[in-house]
Amino acid sequence: MALPLDLPAPAPKLWMPKRVLVTKSALGWEHGQRMVARMRGLGLAVSELNGDRLTGLNNDDPRRAYIDAKNTLAVVVAPPGKMRLQPIPPSADWRVDLAEGCPAHCQYCYLAGSLGGPPVTRAYANLPDILGNLRAYLGKGNVTSKAGERQAEGTTFEASCYTDPLGIEHLTGSLSEFIRFFGAWEEAVQLRFTTKFDDVGPLLGLPHRRRTRVRFSVNAAPLARKFEGGTAPLPARLDAMRRMALAGYPVGLTIAPIMPMEGWEEAYGALLDDVAARLAPVPGLDLSVELITHRFTPGSKEVLTGWYPASKLEMDEEQRARKMTKFRSVKYVYLPAQMKRMKVWFEDAVPRALPGARILYWT
Repeated sequence: MALPLDLPAPAPKLWMPKRVLVTKSALGWEHGQRMVARMRGLGLAVSELNGDRLTGLNNDDPRRAYIDAKNTLAVVVAPPGKMRLQPIPPSADWRVDLAEGCPAHCQYCYLAGSLGGPPVTRAYANLPDILGNLRAYLGKGNVTSKAGERQAEGTTFEASCYTDPLGIEHLTGSLSEFIRFFGAWEEAVQLRFTTKFDDVGPLLGLPHRRRTRVRFSVNAAPLARKFEGGTAPLPARLDAMRRMALAGYPVGLTIAPIMPMEGWEEAYGALLDDVAARLAPVPGLDLSVELITHRFTPGSKEVLTGWYPASKLEMDEEQRARKMTKFRSVKYVYLPAQMKRMKVWFEDAVPRALPGARILYWT
């Protein structure tokens, strides 16, 4: 049952790393010092390094290296390359990172094969540099900055390409700083982030001015239970979405990764009905929907197989269509007939269950 905004929510699921490393340069930033104070206030042991190199992260056993890395948070300074923003269609004009790495244990993880080295979560201390760099990109994107159906969103910045910002917010405070920053702008801009967590309490009263769209990554209940370890339960995510919508935030559903399991129509139909029931009483609801099917690359399959050797996730190249990405790398997607069937179903089911929602894209 969904909770009204003025009632206390159940205790959220919070990630507490077993190891916190802080580089010397990160401590030179006020935001880095604030992060360290937050973590010590939560009772976490913090190791201050003498330099900027993270050590002791590798292990010959990929499974052991994965476990150790997933239990580690490093406070570091974002490298200069992070200041050269990259376009991120079809989600947004530009990708901006407040961290890299994710505390969740999703067996289909899209970061697998994308990030080099062990999957340590790295939170960036030089937030003023990151935020101060954004103005140079206003009006220069190709997704929402240009004339089109989404032009009203202004220049959009995606903050969850390489992390789940809400999943580490209790440790960093960085997401709140981003929301305040975007809320203070007079230009047409939007911050966007996706999450599988539910600790939205600290965000509800921020001066967001509807300049931040929070999307909740959801899936059919059987798939969420089977493949999304370490995340907030699906009902908790939906309650968190309702609370954010009641606080005036634009919200969204990122239904991903869509998989044509047995009975998928009924399972995804139940998901949409549940969302509709939670959001029905929200006045002035601004809801978007992004539909993303499961895909994998040879590299991500190799990494995920090492991380989750007992996983039942289907990654059979013989059952997939082989495609080339814009970077000339290979990815495997569902066969055209299956993709068409799912696309037609969702494009009919979403408007019926959520008549005011905007489908942004199918991929």
